[in-house]
Amino acid sequence: MSFEEQGVDVSAISQSIAIQVEGLGKCYQIYEKPRDRLLQMLARGRKKLYREFWALSGVSFSVKRGETVGIIGRNGSGKSTLLQMICGTLNPTLGGITVNGKVAALLELGAGFNPEFSGRENVYMAASLYGLSRSQIDQRFGKIAAFADIGDHLDQPVKNYSSGMYVRLAFAVIAHVDADILVIDEALAVGDAVFTQKCMRFIRQFRENGTLLFVSHDMTSVLNLCERAIWLHEGKVRQIGHAKLIAEEYLQYTLQQVYGGDASLEAFKGREADEGKEQDEQQFVTEIDQPPVIDYNSQYSVDENLTEANGWKTGSGEILSVELGRVDEAVSIVFEGGEKVRLVIRAIAHQPLESPIIGFLLRDRLGQDLFGENTIPFTTSHPRAMQSGQTFCAEFVFRLPMLPNGQYVMMTSLADGDQYSNIQHHWLHDAVVLNVSSSKIRWGLVGIPFEKVVLN
Repeated sequence: MSFEEQGVDVSAISQSIAIQVEGLGKCYQIYEKPRDRLLQMLARGRKKLYREFWALSGVSFSVKRGETVGIIGRNGSGKSTLLQMICGTLNPTLGGITVNGKVAALLELGAGFNPEFSGRENVYMAASLYGLSRSQIDQRFGKIAAFADIGDHLDQPVKNYSSGMYVRLAFAVIAHVDADILVIDEALAVGDAVFTQKCMRFIRQFRENGTLLFVSHDMTSVLNLCERAIWLHEGKVRQIGHAKLIAEEYLQYTLQQVYGGDASLEAFKGREADEGKEQDEQQFVTEIDQPPVIDYNSQYSVDENLTEANGWKTGSGEILSVELGRVDEAVSIVFEGGEKVRLVIRAIAHQPLESPIIGFLLRDRLGQDLFGENTIPFTTSHPRAMQSGQTFCAEFVFRLPMLPNGQYVMMTSLADGDQYSNIQHHWLHDAVVLNVSSSKIRWGLVGIPFEKVVLN
């Protein structure tokens, strides 16, 4: 039954979609010799002197208005080709694209600016292409120049710019053209830390009302910014879903590519997934109900999650348990923050391990790494080898940070090798879940206890 027959307003559905991609494909003709291109024109289709390369094939997805979507994949997977077609700078071979709204794009370096023009001239040229009038550009030029912050270089030819200066100016333009859809293709990787933070602040503000397509190899940035992710592989959509789940799948895939035939990573899901239950995308978003904390101290509840955790394993070793407790007590499930704790991770070797490594990372609900450690600092001076069937454990003693309210997960892993070359034999994304409830405000991602705060 069609939408019309069901009484659904099709126009309302289309207006809620910012980008619609259907059956998209892009084919390039590859010639062995330059002269074959001329001969192909003379042949008028009677003879084929080229081979076809499909940079994209059968790509379909939609992006809702106000949604932030990350696009990930290895180099050559078709990410930049897709963005160029969405921006209208490249025509598709097959399929169609519907874009509702003004698009502003920051694509690969060198696109959009004339290298012979000065930065000032390129600002006027680029902004006019986005539909701004001369008077509108005059009004906003001061803000654009201040955002770029490249000083006197603004009146120098762009061809003399460094990659960082180019990105500064290009981002400053797209930040001031009142776009409905923002497209960013890995360009922020070349900026310095101060400017990158400025761009991220703008992007977070833009997300409140605009639509964002974000391409990056940095999974932390994708998790920080995006609700959904699209994984492109060899020109096709390999997977679409919640950003956290796609990032985990992509991490396993990239490690498998690195290991090659040295190890086979076998994916596994938690117990609920094995029973066929749908995984809740908001797994780590819901706040935990806790009684009011009168003394303003944090209350940390810790839940071991080994049976529910997702990850992979090779079969050479396995993590058996993860325990977190106060140094002066047995295993605890409630903490306040700031106390000294002991983390014990137990494992078993199913095959001989020459240089086993056990490590952990604590992450917030967006997947951002807050802190962690592994046993390499110890085994560098005290080498350890494990025989098949041997059990062993890693012990970490540290002072627990004062974390803001919310849920946190601990990733644990068992590897074999060294800091620069190793194989992850057992990886658990969510081995432990920490629930933090406090009436005391903590600033930043991780709080610390202050010994003195005064105002003189």
